[in-house]
Amino acid sequence: MSEQLRLGYIGLGNMGTPMAKKMVEWPGGLTIYDIRAEAMTPLAERGALLADSVADVAAADIISVTVLNDEQVRKVVDELASHAKPGTIIAIHSTISDTTAEELARELGPQDIHVIDAPVSGGTRAARFGQLATMVGASDEVFARVKEPFSHWAELVVHAGPPGAGTRMKLARNMLTFTEYAAVGEAWKLAEAAGLNLQDLGNVVRHTDKLTGGAGSIMFREDTKDLEPGHFLYDGFTHARGLGEKDLSLALALADSVSVDLPLARLALERLAPGLGVPHTEEES
Repeated sequence: MSEQLRLGYIGLGNMGTPMAKKMVEWPGGLTIYDIRAEAMTPLAERGALLADSVADVAAADIISVTVLNDEQVRKVVDELASHAKPGTIIAIHSTISDTTAEELARELGPQDIHVIDAPVSGGTRAARFGQLATMVGASDEVFARVKEPFSHWAELVVHAGPPGAGTRMKLARNMLTFTEYAAVGEAWKLAEAAGLNLQDLGNVVRHTDKLTGGAGSIMFREDTKDLEPGHFLYDGFTHARGLGEKDLSLALALADSVSVDLPLARLALERLAPGLGVPHTEEES
């Protein structure tokens, strides 16, 4: 039974520690390891078993790895693979190259060691409260084995596809975040040049994002083909396109009047309609 599986956790940093804390009460037990002994102490006090090395964690059935980069991931997985038994699952939670987990899964598959990628999204606060989302790249069989244990620290456990797919989904998700951050920089410049208070602008954005849901509120498409009239999203997206093209044009006119360059806003005006999958305003007139 899944609750009898033994869990392991390697890498107790800002994300690893709160995630591992959610696993301490797992019926099959949790073994932890970090190169910093002081990082293990709080979990040991909660009942986790301390390992002396990466190899000591290899006795676990499902081993989570949250380390810094691809090089560290490969080093840890290589050491685990030298000691792990057939059937072991090694889950990489770090955000790394989209090919790393795929390559490691292919290399270790003949040993019946399952390397999967399960990067997380939501930040440290979500990790503390077990509210993370995790995007799992694994076979159907392996996903079925990890879903319950992962649910202890993730509120949303998504099967993204085979190994590598979890990281690809995380990269798409983070691309959206940091593109929005770059756009914030342009909004700041426009507001400052127009003599506005940036703190007030921030308060308005935070308030209205709670109401509208931000980017996630429109992400219900199954593919990126142009929408046909009659599609359940067509009218709403056409309406959003009309408002967006109007407001972006007005913002760019303001930017010209205060001598501020907004390259992302100009690109958004160009790409909004095709991104939504509907015609530009002028194409309908």
